[in-house]
Amino acid sequence: MDISEQLTEHFEDLKNKIDEVASYIDLERKTERIKELRDKTMIPDFWQDNLKAQTITKEIADLEFEIERWHKILEMRDDAELHFLISEEDPAVAAEIPHILNKLEDAVTSLETEKLLSGEFDRKDAIFIIHPGAGGTESQDWANMLFRMYTRWFEKKGFEYTVLNYQPGDEAGIKEAVIEVKGSYAYGYLSAEIGVHRLVRISPFDSNARRHTSFASVFVYPEADDDVDIEINPKDLRIDTYRASGAGGQHVNKTDSAVRITHIPTGIVSTCQNERSQHKNKEMAMKILKSRLYQLKKEEEESKKADLEKDKMDIGWGSQIRSYVFQPYTMVKDNRTKHETGNIQAVMDGDLDGFIKAYLTYSHSQQS
Repeated sequence: MDISEQLTEHFEDLKNKIDEVASYIDLERKTERIKELRDKTMIPDFWQDNLKAQTITKEIADLEFEIERWHKILEMRDDAELHFLISEEDPAVAAEIPHILNKLEDAVTSLETEKLLSGEFDRKDAIFIIHPGAGGTESQDWANMLFRMYTRWFEKKGFEYTVLNYQPGDEAGIKEAVIEVKGSYAYGYLSAEIGVHRLVRISPFDSNARRHTSFASVFVYPEADDDVDIEINPKDLRIDTYRASGAGGQHVNKTDSAVRITHIPTGIVSTCQNERSQHKNKEMAMKILKSRLYQLKKEEEESKKADLEKDKMDIGWGSQIRSYVFQPYTMVKDNRTKHETGNIQAVMDGDLDGFIKAYLTYSHSQQS
């Protein structure tokens, strides 16, 4: 089979996938829902309940985004069709086809994956946390490598992210990174990454060039909306301030602007040092704390325990979800789904969609 036949077959497969996705997109229902919600915004006292109004306007924006994205996929399909029609006459046009098909495949894969995201939290924004394991500099450097990998994935997905806390290691790497991630299904996607990530490589910090194994853990929490009913007694909080610092001297303040909040009854600690003012850091640290207490509350509800039990187990230190091997061979393998690739550099540059989709498909099949 020559290249043109391969591309034609690839395009036919993509068109079949688009037809399958169209069967559950339900544009008519989404359009009717937008009209229904817009009618509510025309009520004179709509903005008197600000939180309810924000919830409605956000749902409108989400639905409009989904419709717009679907129309873009159809435009990309039609554009690819046109390129195939004129490719024989123009080699330059033919050369563009692989790139067009790759973009179309990424867009269709995202929609296929989101079909698997129907949980209560899945559409929410996320609080994403990376912690190194035991092992000092080795694990701290690995945590920083994960930080780079995930921020590149955020960028590929078009997610907005804000680094709320970045604590550099003593020699290299990081002691902790806390990131706010905003985007459609941010929590749903990132919930696939909860757990312990294992690295095997020749250590750059070992003068004898020995192979080392390092661990880092990823925690993800759905971001609590302003209307979430979480009561926090100020007497249950211990609030500490300290000087913010960052890698290479970034964000160094002469005042104690960084904030650490400890929720004494649960032992949960949230920190923020990204903002320059202590007030804003405290506000964001409270937001992180609220998100973590929100999930904790949901986990404690009997009706939700079965759904969230696996996530709770995955957070445990002994539950290694994925291995990244740099030497003596290169491979990334997910222990849960057995999905793997030898292109470790692509993964470290943020190519995670294959792993995430494999896990979500696996998880969905386990629940069925």
